[in-house]
Amino acid sequence: MSIFLDSSSKVIVQGITGSEGTKHATKMLASGTNIVGGVNARKAGQTVTIGEKDLTVFGSVSEAMAETGADVSVIFVPPKFAKDAVIEAIDAEIPLAVVITEGIPVHDAAYFWAHAKAKGNKTRIIGPNCPGIISPSQSNAGIIPANITGPGKIGLVSKSGTLTYQMMYELRDIGFSTCVGIGGDPIIGTTHIDALEAFQADPETSVIVMIGEIGGDAEERAADFIAENVTKPVVGYVAGFTAPEGKTMGHAGAIVSGSAGTAQAKKEALEAAGVKVGKTPTETAELARELYKAL
Repeated sequence: MSIFLDSSSKVIVQGITGSEGTKHATKMLASGTNIVGGVNARKAGQTVTIGEKDLTVFGSVSEAMAETGADVSVIFVPPKFAKDAVIEAIDAEIPLAVVITEGIPVHDAAYFWAHAKAKGNKTRIIGPNCPGIISPSQSNAGIIPANITGPGKIGLVSKSGTLTYQMMYELRDIGFSTCVGIGGDPIIGTTHIDALEAFQADPETSVIVMIGEIGGDAEERAADFIAENVTKPVVGYVAGFTAPEGKTMGHAGAIVSGSAGTAQAKKEALEAAGVKVGKTPTETAELARELYKAL
């Protein structure tokens, strides 16, 4: 099984005619994703050929859903227009919107997050500024390379795109149920807790790997959730032990002030909840492998 995305998912791409949309739609199709169309209001009615598949470009998400039965949208829209694109997906009540776009203003992300909540959270948002989500051998919505790993029993949730890829590669001998890159911006849709809850409920996920990073308190809150709600073994890694205080590192949310949001504080909170925390990604993968073999 998997969480949020599976072989039955019907995917549309908002921004399919742009360079990024076209490039990654090609890769998603090649990895077996069922892409059923695209959205670009200015090119509505046109047909684009991605790989060997002809796809209709629709004028809106609601139109694409009505015509194709789409239940997932992957959003490759420039930051300036991303808020409107996400709001359109939310208003259409598409079940899953994966927002790949980097550089969306925090105010815009706050706006569409609040809009989704006001609409009853009928649309799950993953991202923004994330690599997306992949259920290996089933479906791939985003920019995660599909050839890193195969299907298996590990569930992965990560703030970092590159660390997502590394962990998938390190544990390719076991494989993954689903890998979710939630993004590292200050305001995101799906959180560590959301993914942990879903993996806990998934009978085919045996071990959970959670990758965090400095900044904010998401990992501390996840630790509290794990202590109270998660019975499956969880392995953690926190990026940023050597980051200088007060300096933004890579992700917009990866900034610490004083003792708040430090890697050490997050590590201690996770370990207090019974999570084994690796010092490096490779050590983290080895901890996950040991726990998996001990089941």
